[in-house]
Amino acid sequence: MQSNGCGQNAETRQIRLNAFDMACVGHIQHGMWTHPRDRSSRYNSLDYWVALAKLLEKGLFDGLFLADILGVYDVYGGSPAPSLRGAVQIPLIDPLALVPAMAHATNHLGFGVTCNLAYEPPFLFARRMATLDHLTGGRIGWNIVTGYLDSAARAMGLAGQMAHDDRYDLADEYMQAVYQLWEGGWRDDAVIRDRTAGVYTDPTRVRAVHHHGKQFNIDAVPLWEPSPQRTPVLYQAGASDRGRAFAARHAECVFLYGSTHANVRRIVSDLRARAAPRPMQAFVSCSVVTGRTEREARDMLEDYRSHANREGALAHAGASLGIDFARFDMDEPVDGRGSQAIQSNIEAIAAALGQGWTKRQLLDRFVLGSRQPPIVGSPEQIADALMLWMNEGDIDGFNLSRTVMPECLETFIELVVPVLQERGVYKTGYTDGTYRQKLFGAGDRLPDTHPAAAARWTD
Repeated sequence: MQSNGCGQNAETRQIRLNAFDMACVGHIQHGMWTHPRDRSSRYNSLDYWVALAKLLEKGLFDGLFLADILGVYDVYGGSPAPSLRGAVQIPLIDPLALVPAMAHATNHLGFGVTCNLAYEPPFLFARRMATLDHLTGGRIGWNIVTGYLDSAARAMGLAGQMAHDDRYDLADEYMQAVYQLWEGGWRDDAVIRDRTAGVYTDPTRVRAVHHHGKQFNIDAVPLWEPSPQRTPVLYQAGASDRGRAFAARHAECVFLYGSTHANVRRIVSDLRARAAPRPMQAFVSCSVVTGRTEREARDMLEDYRSHANREGALAHAGASLGIDFARFDMDEPVDGRGSQAIQSNIEAIAAALGQGWTKRQLLDRFVLGSRQPPIVGSPEQIADALMLWMNEGDIDGFNLSRTVMPECLETFIELVVPVLQERGVYKTGYTDGTYRQKLFGAGDRLPDTHPAAAARWTD
């Protein structure tokens, strides 16, 4: 049997599931908001998000993975107009503000939130995440991103974003700073709450954090008492060479876009080897269209497909790949060299379509308004496909992106989850504990082999 690097065998490991969403109308599958049954335009309502969290907990999902950006997609045609017309991740609200309400309505669901470290001081960010870890009872995770949009840099008062590898250099130092703030300022026994003596915190068990680096200078006592996990569960989606080096050092879970089984297996194998002896879980992005029969699923696909927005898909792809597709003819090879956007996305497209791929080939993949073709079929066929990905790609689970909301998740939970449970590859109940405990079956804190451990107060 083949080990997945997390102490389980490929044939027996259970599938982990995150819903992949964003606090906006159009996330990955562009145009689906025009479907008459779609409710994503209620994204600015707490009722919408609380109902989603309850639905996911009913389906025993491990987490809700919330993407985010700080700029507008304006690469395609040099204008934000296609994104605005198609609601391509705009309008967009702050995902962190949604988490406390969803956590209050659930008991087990984890929340992985995407936060760009390039534009916020480490101290403010560390306090915000510690607050969420407290308010969720230890169910918060952080998807570490360095940004890839020039429009975001301009929104922050800069001329443009840093070069790709330089952003990771900045991120390495940022992580050192927040590790010290989360792990090193307060001893575990600092808070004593002695009503008789009138002492809430023992001052001898709290110390200032001093970080003086190339990018950041911090001299501060962290304001927050230790949260359940201290450091949130760490996700990272970088799969370029520099991104993999960063992920192997810091991430507990990596998020990959599916290209081919073999390509994903190659990347996952490299990441796990670099991260060893720490365990690392790998999630692949996918979308699913299912019905009670294959015919029903195919009919649903055609219904959804009639609402797909190809212009919106090109606007999204152009920004994430750093390529203005308006400059290319349909059959002209697309050159992505020199892009400062998401390098791993370019590599994934080349792996899926071959070198010298064209805009026509890319558009052929835009089945539901994104470059990610959906998995379509009966519940049994969907289960087969997911299990094949697990074994052939050597992954741990999936970030399930939405199509028509909420029916895409309702049908998955009603039809596919029972099949996975019958096959013994999906849980039938939650275990107790924090997000990290649920994912790894270990303690609340990062393992001693993680670089954050060096910041702990151990004397």
